[in-house]
Order: sequence, then structure tokens, then C-alpha cells
Amino acid sequence: MSYEIIDATLLDPVARPLLDALQVEYATRYREFRPDSAASASEELVRYPAELFAPPEGAFIVIVLDGETVGGGAFKRYDATTAELKRIWTRADQRRQGVARRIVTELETRARRQGYRRIYLTTGFRQPEASGLYLNTGYEPLFDRSIAPEIHFRLPFGKDLLEPGRTDSLDDLRQSEPLGQP
Repeated sequence: MSYEIIDATLLDPVARPLLDALQVEYATRYREFRPDSAASASEELVRYPAELFAPPEGAFIVIVLDGETVGGGAFKRYDATTAELKRIWTRADQRRQGVARRIVTELETRARRQGYRRIYLTTGFRQPEASGLYLNTGYEPLFDRSIAPEIHFRLPFGKDLLEPGRTDSLDDLRQSEPLGQP
């Protein structure tokens, strides 16, 4: 199996399977918490203009296997020294094979190359696989882990790209209160 990594934009046809699948995934996972989960998922995916995920301040990659989009992700500028990961996704039949880890690693490399010192992200409380991925790739939880995840709703994480494992450089990203439903 040979994965091809493509630098793309959200508007490229190769991105469409990723965005369509993310919409279904978000709507399905949060259906019982949002009566309008399909509309909410759709709104989330168009919340940011595509150009935010393009160099020099962002990036968007797609992973292709045998001509099919099987994963991808993006980042955009969060602040002058911080990139924010968004839209990390792996097709269901490719999960637990290192694809998501590869996506995160590729995005971190691009972020460092573009001058970012750290990464910030949020994931939903109904996405334990994503939380596990971030913990296993050196991300620091920026929320009170003693509070039930559903109280937070969105779970923020951060990572110092120049000194992985350093956490004091993330202090200004820490949330003082749970990130409840928007």
C-alpha cells in the first residue's frame, strides 16, 4: 500500500470525499445532542473560507490510495505563532493503520516550515479516537480532564512544535472554563 500525499485546497475535487464524509460523521456522532445535526455539520464545514487553509498561513493535504481519497486534514492561522488543526479525517476502512498519525505529522511539518511554533486544536467529546490520536502524538489536553468530556463538548489540545513535551508555552491557550455547546 502506497499512500500519496497531495497538497490541495478545500475546493479541489480530491477534497470532496473528505468533506462529504466529515459532514456525515459530525452529523451522526452528535445527532442526539443537536436536533439540527445535519445543518450544524454543514455549517461547520463552510464556516471558514478556503483561502485560510492555503499557504502562506495555512495548508490542506489529502491522502490518496489507489486513486481514492482516504484521509486528510488542514491547518489555519490561530495567532502569529500558532497553527490550528482542522478537518482531520480518515476513511473508516483505513482507520487504525497509522493514516491519521501520518496526517498530523505532515501537517506539523508544514506548520513548522511556515514558521509556526505550536499547534492548537479542538475535537468533539464524541470523538474519543481523535482524543486518543492527539494524546498519543504528544498533544497536551488544555482542559480540565477531571470534568466529564460532554460538559466541555469541545476538547482543546496544544503542542509545542519546537520543544515537544514543553507545556508552559501553551498556558495562554488553556481554557479556564469548559467549551460548552456553541
